[in-house]
Amino acid sequence: MRAYSSIQNKGRNIKVAPSLLSANMLDIGRDVARVRDGGADLLHLDIMDGHFVPNLTFGPDMAKDLHTMGLPLDVHLMVSNPDSALRWFCEYADYVTIHVEATAHLHRLLREIRDRGCRSGVALNPSTPPDFLPYVIDQVDLVLVMTVNPGLGGQSFIPAMLPKIEEIRRLVDEAGLPVEIQVDGGITADNSKLVVEKGADILVSGSYVFSSDDVSGAIRNLKTPSPSER
Repeated sequence: MRAYSSIQNKGRNIKVAPSLLSANMLDIGRDVARVRDGGADLLHLDIMDGHFVPNLTFGPDMAKDLHTMGLPLDVHLMVSNPDSALRWFCEYADYVTIHVEATAHLHRLLREIRDRGCRSGVALNPSTPPDFLPYVIDQVDLVLVMTVNPGLGGQSFIPAMLPKIEEIRRLVDEAGLPVEIQVDGGITADNSKLVVEKGADILVSGSYVFSSDDVSGAIRNLKTPSPSER
C-alpha cells in the first residue's frame, strides 16, 4: 500500500515517522490513514506529562487505538517518571524512547523496555551531550536527537545540533551495533538531506507533513531530499 520505499544512505534505510502532535485531533484517523498510505514508515507519538515538558498530550488509550492502524508505533515518553509509564505503553508500541534527563536508572529502564518486547530508545534534549551513550549502548536500539526544545510542535530546527548527530553517528559506528539514529524537531525537505548526511536513519516530521496538501509528496521529499546547502 505504501507509495514510496525508504532511500539508502551509505547502506542505511532512511525512514520517515510523522509526528501525531501536528495531526488534526478532530480527525486523527483520517490523518493517520493519509500518512500510512503516503509512505510513512512509523507513527511518532509524543507522550507529555505537563511536568517534564510544558504540555499535556496523549495517554495509553490513544496508543491502543493507533496500534490497530497498520503502522509501527514509535512512542516518545517526555515524562518525569518513565518507570511508571512503561507498562502502559509497551503493550502497544514497537519503539519506546525515554529521556536520559528523566531517570537515574537509564540502563535498567532500557533493558526493561526490551524485556517488555519493544525496541529501546534514549532521547537527548538539545543541551545534553552524548557522553553517556557508550555506557548504555548495548541496551539501546535507537538514539533520538532533539533538534528543538521538547514540548511544543512547530518549532524551528536548531542547526547547532548537527555536530551532535555526527558525534552520535561516530559512537554508534564504533560500537558496531545496529542502533538507529532518529532526529526530531523542525525537520523539512530543506534540512533533511543534511541531517541524513550527518547520520540520521529516521526523520520525525510533524508540521511539514501534516500541513501539506500533498502528504505523500511531503513524505517523498523527506525520503528523496534535494541537495543540501552548506
